[in-house]
Amino acid sequence: MMKFNKYVLIFGATLVFIGCKSTLKNQTKESNNINTVKGKPLFNGKNLDSWYLVVKDSSFIGDKEDLFAIEKGAIHVYPTQKHNSTQTYAGLLTKEVYSNYKLTLEYKWGTKKFVPRDNFVRDAGVIFHQFGPDVIWPNGVECQIQEGDTGDIWAIGSKVTSKVSNVIRNYDPNGGLVTRGTPKEKFQRFHRSYDWEKPNDWNLLEIEVKGNNAKYTLNGYVVNEALDMQKWNEVHGIYEPLTSGKILIQAEGAELYYRNIFITTF
Repeated sequence: MMKFNKYVLIFGATLVFIGCKSTLKNQTKESNNINTVKGKPLFNGKNLDSWYLVVKDSSFIGDKEDLFAIEKGAIHVYPTQKHNSTQTYAGLLTKEVYSNYKLTLEYKWGTKKFVPRDNFVRDAGVIFHQFGPDVIWPNGVECQIQEGDTGDIWAIGSKVTSKVSNVIRNYDPNGGLVTRGTPKEKFQRFHRSYDWEKPNDWNLLEIEVKGNNAKYTLNGYVVNEALDMQKWNEVHGIYEPLTSGKILIQAEGAELYYRNIFITTF
């Protein structure tokens, strides 16, 4: 009887899991036509004047174009570096601070991987509402760009709330509110709803930020929400709303391309 009940419970949980996956997969698609985007280009296809370079390896000698080259109107990350060679992590950080906006960009993976991430899935990301020192993983909130996981939230030195399914623990617009992040926890993660990435094609990523709330959309599908974003005030010992900051696009050991980077402020 105990075995029977256990199998019934497992079978039931499996059905619920499949149902949740099916629900997330059947999300309503929003518009994903890059040609409808209006706004200021953060990258004009010709130079990187709106950005400056940050690197993990302090011994790196070179210019930002050595890691983020401009080719045919796109940014080519790790353009000339040899596959499986050891490369530093890096990022392009905006010179300006932003608060309320819609950031739109396209990305596509290349083929090369680099040590120390040569045996891992390809990885990058967009960190926004950056605060504190200019480093490769600054304090702020990240929209993960990673094979199979684009749209994950990383709270980096911050505190974030999101809507989480109580079964598979991924984002669910009807899920319960879950808050992660403490002053002693540098990195906290929320998983995206579903993998809408096109592996061998350009992917359209939209990050809509309204003060201390943000919504991530990949190829027309809402995949996550970062709500009530907060930062720790060490002087007063309290959390405060995280409502503005610079924007950083990452290079994390994988060849990729960025293009059509626009920002619409409101």
